Amino acid sequence: MENVVKAGIFGVCIGDALGVPVEFKSRETLKNFPVVKMQEFGSWNQPKGTWSDDSSLTLCLAEELTKGYDLEKIGESFVKWNKYGHWTAHGRLFDIGGTTRHSIARLIKGESARFSGNIFEEDNGNGSLMRILPLAFYLKNEENIDTLYQTVKEVSSITHGHFRSVFACFIYVIFAIELIKGKDKREAYKHTQELVLKFADIQGFNPNEIRLFERILKNDISKYDADTISSGGYVLHSLEASLWCFLNSESYAEAVLKAVNLGEDTDTTGAITGGIAGIYYGFENIPEEWVNELVRKNDIEALCEKLHKKLIQ
Repeated sequence: MENVVKAGIFGVCIGDALGVPVEFKSRETLKNFPVVKMQEFGSWNQPKGTWSDDSSLTLCLAEELTKGYDLEKIGESFVKWNKYGHWTAHGRLFDIGGTTRHSIARLIKGESARFSGNIFEEDNGNGSLMRILPLAFYLKNEENIDTLYQTVKEVSSITHGHFRSVFACFIYVIFAIELIKGKDKREAYKHTQELVLKFADIQGFNPNEIRLFERILKNDISKYDADTISSGGYVLHSLEASLWCFLNSESYAEAVLKAVNLGEDTDTTGAITGGIAGIYYGFENIPEEWVNELVRKNDIEALCEKLHKKLIQ
């Protein structure tokens, strides 16, 4: 387990930081001017190595998990981020999704984290998928798939409570756990498909919802043409794009640059891809230059160390 927490969390933050300066840029633009290294300014006018809400909320969750699992405390941590800039790159928030903002507003008013999330079909942005990775470290030894699903559901539903968002997070966490266990990525993908489809069948989940995930669960998402992979803010597209980039790459750098250069929601596709690529390829495979350029690198490293110690006890 040595360094896998660090590899995954740095993987998220670096993928995010690579994408921040080019967020909203089209694929066409990035074909002509691809991202090949950390850049500064750009879309959000931020210094080089700055990460966004994706990493902030991942780090909030990671920090709370160092103390054990408490849903209300995780919710409080998100409020601290929103109101006071807790776990932001430069002490203030510069990016937040609409569904996340509405849900945190409910938390601020005193709603329980159990009931704060938006639950409608139009609330399926990628705002819970982008921050869910630390749960894979926490749940890696959980034998009961029901418990695993319920925990993912609770944490996603702090902001994103619709089944589609929860299920996307569940697939991602299961896949990340398979990688943490040291499986080859193809084997991990196949096993994830089998586990998830069997679970969905036993649970009797809405078949219309499950059908939406067929490209991931019944087919092989990596075999699709790049033109059929979307990279906007919709949770299903983000999951497809991240798995596609990861399965079609041979290194951490190749995976996250592929993700960022898909365009649109570049920081989030970069972060989601970066988490699994970090776990799979290891911390030493992340370019040292990018690690050194990351804002608050030492704080992130200290948090990873703390979570690592907590989870190997």
